[in-house]
Amino acid sequence: MHQALLDTLPPDEVDVVIQRAEEAEVDEMWSYVGKKKTPRWLWHAIDHRSGQVLAYVFGRRKEAVFLKLKALLEPFGITRYSTDSWGAYTRHLDADAHQPGKRNTQPIERKHLTLRTRITRLVRKTICFSRSTQMHDIVIGLFVNRYEFGLPV
Repeated sequence: MHQALLDTLPPDEVDVVIQRAEEAEVDEMWSYVGKKKTPRWLWHAIDHRSGQVLAYVFGRRKEAVFLKLKALLEPFGITRYSTDSWGAYTRHLDADAHQPGKRNTQPIERKHLTLRTRITRLVRKTICFSRSTQMHDIVIGLFVNRYEFGLPV
């Protein structure tokens, strides 16, 4: 919901439709900070139906970081997760709700390509990279907020 826009509109002209994100795609992509020996992972989840980003976190490729993302997804009431077959997903998602495989993660993989195309610090072979973790997370976070949510930066 874009609260700043809602505040400018007259209430009688606004229709709000709240829908649960029943299916989500979850994946992670890596880049690096300073040198390739210090990888930094962007974990994010998108709504399978609309393609909108639901939540994202930064960190290592560790289960604890996935659990942070999973906690952010709790309010959405997600009943089915599409992921790759990485072990953290199979260990921390119910087997009934988990659907591993590349077939159902094509839209989120496409988001990865868009991010890598538009943010040069995410390109694997580049001379443009972040020197600090803080700047890395800020630049990518600002882009995601602007590109996905239309929020001013």
